[in-house]
Amino acid sequence: MNAHAKGVAMALFAATLWGVSGTAGQFLFQQRAVGVEWLMAVRMLSAGSLLLLLGIFQKDSHVWGIWHERGDRLRLLVFGIAGMLTVQYTYFAAIKHSNAATATILQFSAPVMIAIYLAARYGKRLNLFGYLAVLSGILGAFLLVTHGRLDTLAISPLALVLGIASAVSLALYTLMPGKLLRKYSAVSVIGWGLFIGGVVISFVKVPWQADGIWDVYARLNVLFVVVFGTLIPFYMYLRAVQIIGGQKASLLTSAEPLSATLIAVLWLGVPFQAVDWLGAMLVVATVFLLAIDRKP
Repeated sequence: MNAHAKGVAMALFAATLWGVSGTAGQFLFQQRAVGVEWLMAVRMLSAGSLLLLLGIFQKDSHVWGIWHERGDRLRLLVFGIAGMLTVQYTYFAAIKHSNAATATILQFSAPVMIAIYLAARYGKRLNLFGYLAVLSGILGAFLLVTHGRLDTLAISPLALVLGIASAVSLALYTLMPGKLLRKYSAVSVIGWGLFIGGVVISFVKVPWQADGIWDVYARLNVLFVVVFGTLIPFYMYLRAVQIIGGQKASLLTSAEPLSATLIAVLWLGVPFQAVDWLGAMLVVATVFLLAIDRKP
């Protein structure tokens, strides 16, 4: 497998795991009364520590070298708090107040935000398909949150705000660590980002004071969220960004809303009407529209 194909596979696999872990989070929040802050503290501290230990075991000099330069220290702290912590908290909080399918699809408007930002930054206009992608994303999100009615919301205002915030956070998370990833390994960047975010959220909810109803299903879902929903996909996604670039990696995350929706409907019985599926398809279609006739 060549490097490009490897990057594509990593981005797709990471997106699928994110989608499934979102549904696991919904199960914990809505059926086991587990708090968002507690889950964030546990998953970020655990996954971050494991990644850093992996780097130390592999004798990765970047694990400690990333702290040597003042500018890089500042970038890492900002990434850990404004990028890593924010994208995870807003996403899982949106799930708690709605469902995994809706929250994931709303977050998936991030590729459009990234495309607009990059076009503005480099002084290039979007082509026809770019404008169609923006229109498709807006219309899809509108159908999802209103069911086509102007006088009501299908989800709570708080869930809508959190969903939009998670999309903005994902765009920032994708673009923010570019300089760090060009100098340091993905293990060191993502490991410290997770650990820093975990330390910060621990001031809100300490990880050793668990809340909720605990049984074997709750424990298995927490384990899945930490390992398969955090440790593996975040590392693989940033490696994909290194290989194929941030915008292309974000386009391949189309697997995330699809997997989240299917699992949420089949496992948790989340009601998804025809208008919801239409809205979801319009949002997902943005990635294909952005990919058409793309210039370097």
